[in-house]
Amino acid sequence: MRPLNKASVLLSTVALVLAGPVHADNPAPVIAPKLQPLVDHHALSGAVTVVADKDKILSLETVGFADIAAQKPLSADALFWIASMSKPITAAAFMLLVDEGKVSVDDPVEKYLPEFKNQMVITERDDNHVLLKKPAHPILIRNVLSHTSGLSFSSPIEQPTLDLYPLATRVRSYALMPLNFEPDSKYDYSNAGINTAGRIIEVLSGMNYEEFLKKRLFEPLGMTDTTSFPNESQIARIAKSYKANKDQSDLEETTVGQLKYPLSDPSRQPMPAGGFFSTAKDVTTFCQMLLNGGVHQGKRILSEASVKQMTSRQTAPGLAGYGFGFSANGTTFGHGGAYSTDMSVNTATGLITVFMVQNAGWREEGKQAQPIFMKAAQEAFGK
Repeated sequence: MRPLNKASVLLSTVALVLAGPVHADNPAPVIAPKLQPLVDHHALSGAVTVVADKDKILSLETVGFADIAAQKPLSADALFWIASMSKPITAAAFMLLVDEGKVSVDDPVEKYLPEFKNQMVITERDDNHVLLKKPAHPILIRNVLSHTSGLSFSSPIEQPTLDLYPLATRVRSYALMPLNFEPDSKYDYSNAGINTAGRIIEVLSGMNYEEFLKKRLFEPLGMTDTTSFPNESQIARIAKSYKANKDQSDLEETTVGQLKYPLSDPSRQPMPAGGFFSTAKDVTTFCQMLLNGGVHQGKRILSEASVKQMTSRQTAPGLAGYGFGFSANGTTFGHGGAYSTDMSVNTATGLITVFMVQNAGWREEGKQAQPIFMKAAQEAFGK
């Protein structure tokens, strides 16, 4: 990796100022200077950060590089693979159909996907045998949206990447596998569950998943850069991914191992649980709509009831706090992604924070990047 020279640091600093906070009362960067030392020490490649309230962006800043070797500064409109931050987006799209009365979260999955009928649950397993029984109740839609279904994380066909087969094929493979536990009894994070919800969207709407999301959610919200299938101009804006090198002394470039390359390959398939690319601005818009109770620029997107279900605890006491597609912990809801992206909404303070990076594995110092951002955001904009 090319070392950061004085000229590159100066270029990065200029980029920070140009892409800094847009709120008139805060003309100077307040987040980026706190993160710059991590860039200088090769512990962070770059970041786009946003602090917002329900109505406006309070701070939009960049630091570091989209491509370290090329010394290409990170821009505010850079795209990032947001991975599991796709889950609440899929849940929001699903709740559009709930609002229309086409489906209930208390419906069994098999009502819409017959391949799930007669699915069994594992009661005992060792190296030599597996005992199965009929579950107390079939998995419900609320189970797949809250990781309480008993479905595995993924299926054996989702190798070597998760975007190889049509959604219908992958979901059918989940139905052929027994449940790992009784629905509702445990919380176990499952891509398969959210993908199953995505497939039900297709069945109910008569549209493929990506088309439904674009027409019913992204276009109404103006999320023009959120997609599973970035076009050539969007691919040119994707921030490169980095991880710690073998001896933890530097960062080295990597790719998104869960996706098939090139990203423009027309055979790639959508992954509702983790396939989206997006920008800091688009993610912020999504969070603002939810913080506004489902309203965007005066137009209702989701009902207040659906927003409340998504963003408040739906899991049983004693289990991890999760709503529908969101981690939910009292006054805060949000979600992170595999390459360290994160969005968080605090309903008590009214602050939204969005942290966009592409780190597949942190160096020790780099692990402080998000805490530094959150602390700086609270100090500058907390009430």
